[in-house]
Amino acid sequence: MLDKTGIAKRIAKEVKDGYYVNLGIGIPTLVANYVRDDISVEFQSENGVLGMGPFPIDGEEDADIINAGKQTITTLPGASFFDSATSFGMIRGQHVDLTILGAMEVSENGDIANWKIPGKMVKGMGGAMDLVASAENIIVAMMHTNREGESKLLKKCSLPLTGVGCVKKIVTNLAVLEVTKDGFKLLERAPGITIEQIKEATEGTLIIDGNIPEMQL
Repeated sequence: MLDKTGIAKRIAKEVKDGYYVNLGIGIPTLVANYVRDDISVEFQSENGVLGMGPFPIDGEEDADIINAGKQTITTLPGASFFDSATSFGMIRGQHVDLTILGAMEVSENGDIANWKIPGKMVKGMGGAMDLVASAENIIVAMMHTNREGESKLLKKCSLPLTGVGCVKKIVTNLAVLEVTKDGFKLLERAPGITIEQIKEATEGTLIIDGNIPEMQL
């Protein structure tokens, strides 16, 4: 089973040379720490940063340089800063190659719920709805089940939706799955995890085709 760092490491393998990538709040922010050194990637944050680097070393934080989740970040040579209108122009204009988001629920047809739980206070929906409406390639980083052990990969989302039919791939602490027209297709198992454990943790339709390899991190 993977922890949050393991999920980020696996998703980092999906980042290709030359990509412009938007990282959502939570697990996705860790991905920048594990991208290969031999490729060139530009990380974008909707608060107006292009060229984010890994998180700063303790004691070297600059409180004025933050991501959309208000976490202190580093920037790479050539990084730029701009207003949020320009940032969302990049997003809505489909200039971001890959979007990595967290989620509370994902349905088997690729719907995502990641911004609100009814009855609980939220700061706002942020840029998630613009991102899911504009992105061609969305990968979700999430735990497979909630704290009660209930599946977060569902036949149908129960929470207010952020986007409809937009998620392409999901990396959880148990598995890598692709969203297809027939349901969640199992691509890889987390180290030490069996197919039976993944079945038990998945409410939505799970497609198992042939031998399922173990993840390589």
